[in-house]
Amino acid sequence: MSPRSDNPREQELLAGAQAGDEAAFERLIEPYRGELQAHAYRMLGSLHDAEDAMQETLLRAWRGIARFEGRSSLRSWLYTIATNSSLRLIERRPKRVLPIEFGPPADPHDAVGKPLVESTWVEPYPDERLPADDESASPEARYEQRESIELAFIAALQHLPATQRAVLIMRDVLGFTGAEVAEALETTPASVYSALQRAHKTVNERRPEHSQQATLRALGDAGLRHIVTGFVDAWERNDIDALVAQLAENAALTMPPRPSWFRGQAAIATFLHTRALAPSTRWRNVPTRANGQPAFGHYLWIAEKERFMPHGIVLLTLEGDRIVEITSFISPPLFARFGLPDGIDA
Repeated sequence: MSPRSDNPREQELLAGAQAGDEAAFERLIEPYRGELQAHAYRMLGSLHDAEDAMQETLLRAWRGIARFEGRSSLRSWLYTIATNSSLRLIERRPKRVLPIEFGPPADPHDAVGKPLVESTWVEPYPDERLPADDESASPEARYEQRESIELAFIAALQHLPATQRAVLIMRDVLGFTGAEVAEALETTPASVYSALQRAHKTVNERRPEHSQQATLRALGDAGLRHIVTGFVDAWERNDIDALVAQLAENAALTMPPRPSWFRGQAAIATFLHTRALAPSTRWRNVPTRANGQPAFGHYLWIAEKERFMPHGIVLLTLEGDRIVEITSFISPPLFARFGLPDGIDA
């Protein structure tokens, strides 16, 4: 990563920004917005927190751009600011997890636990906010872009101490050198190497054997389309048998911010029959993509409004041609961030 850009347009915008031109600054950093926000999301496990980190990053970058001397690349400089903004947020906010890590599975015959009001849960990330390609990462990156945004990977990262998290992301996802990471974190290359080894051990213990990207490639477009259309059709027809037939035997269904979750085909079928897909319910699904995985906007029919209204963003985690996890993020405000409609007419 060369310190100075050989792009005349970037050099021109940099000069304008350093002279106090806010419009030049906006155009200068625009190509980096997507990857910087994805970086903050990996660090924080939350779209909301990532947006807060981005606001702080851009404010600090604007205040510091006049002092940028080009000893590192503009991209490295921005990542240093974004990383440290994220680290400051981590100090003030609780670790985020998924319900499976929060407690044991629930009995589907019991009442579903009340939503937890504190910011406890990992949140989904819209694929459309990711950069269009992987060119931003160097060849030294260990993980591809969408692999490094998968739900299981993000959840595993949240178990790392903050500095180990930053080291692993900067080295293995972004491909920065040990020296660059050490400079960004104001430590030594030896400390970076030590933190990286410890981070690898923790993440490898928590990640599944196969990434979702590898699974999706093995399925191919036709195989994935078969799963997605089957899921949508079964859910909208309240066909519990057809839906359960798509599940792995040990599948899980989670519903953050509710702590309750269910393990196994029988438990999930019972929950669907008595609650989510009870005969009185009607649903519509709008396909989307989140965390590099197939996802849907789930809309529930609300008779008083005579519309299907936003209910949750649902992610599917696949194992072979079976659904191994359904994660339903029950949060209507997320729909706007995914560019999904605020309701569907009958």
